[in-house]
Amino acid sequence: MFVSQPARRRAARPRSTRITVYGCGPDEAALFRELAPRFGVLPTIVEEAVSEANVDLALGRRCISIGHKTPVTHGALRALADAGVRYVSTRSIGANHLDVAYASSLGICVGNVAYSPDSVADFTLMMMLMVLRHAPALIRRTDAHDYRLDSHLRGRELRDLTVGVVGTGRIGSAVRDRLRGFGCRVLTHDSRATTAEHVDLDELLRDSDIVTLHTPLTATTHHLLDRQRIGRMKRGAVVVNTGRGGLVDTEALIWALEQGRLGGAALDVLEGEEGVFYADCRDRPVPSAALLRLQRLPQVLISPHTAFYTDHALVDIVENSLINCLRFESGNHE
Repeated sequence: MFVSQPARRRAARPRSTRITVYGCGPDEAALFRELAPRFGVLPTIVEEAVSEANVDLALGRRCISIGHKTPVTHGALRALADAGVRYVSTRSIGANHLDVAYASSLGICVGNVAYSPDSVADFTLMMMLMVLRHAPALIRRTDAHDYRLDSHLRGRELRDLTVGVVGTGRIGSAVRDRLRGFGCRVLTHDSRATTAEHVDLDELLRDSDIVTLHTPLTATTHHLLDRQRIGRMKRGAVVVNTGRGGLVDTEALIWALEQGRLGGAALDVLEGEEGVFYADCRDRPVPSAALLRLQRLPQVLISPHTAFYTDHALVDIVENSLINCLRFESGNHE
């Protein structure tokens, strides 16, 4: 069972609860140590992602917290169930890094966390503007002390464009609201809420100068933008993805960019990003041919799954992960 949790700021304070926090970086660790005592929680902080090798650190805990950076194997889930874990709070909105149905079959409930949608919404708008104004190429030229105007770097203004927002949950809605302030035409599509305010996906792709993705990654939405749908987009259109890498068929996207069918892409997430994003690859080969091809294209902007990463959002993530565990312990997680 997967329990999607809304943002919260209150929880009953039960007797002291012990949880193990896996995949915890220094910034998260500091916040867990600061916030956990306020909720009566005693956290065991583990830097490494959860695996069969470190499940013993969860013995005696019904609840654990995990990060989103590393997939959780079936073996690790079985070991967690054997150790007595019954609830996994993932510090992310999506849960595509673990098999929720398989966890449920083992008696483990999975819950996500809500955090400030403004973090991703702000970043999404920044990436749109940077691609429209050719910021990556412009900055590289300036860094090389080339200060000339170049007609190839002449930008476009949002008010002259139509932007299609795919997915209108908390983040997609925040992006839509920001776009209205720029005066552009905004189209929306959401398969979970087919109301009069939304348009058909094919219509959105056909009419939009920019398509921005904010829908969960599921079996249905995997490769939502495949070669066929990318082919229906306006010539010169821009793809923005701050959702999940698997929403886009990367090979089809690269082909369209290299052929000049699309005008650009801004990607904070990428298929196969695991083991690449969040790693220091300065002194070793980058193990992703697709990423390297994308980075060679001047009209493409890449960031390493960092749109969510703000002070405000990080506090939300840690606090709501603690609250999730307390709610489960109190039997109030439905």
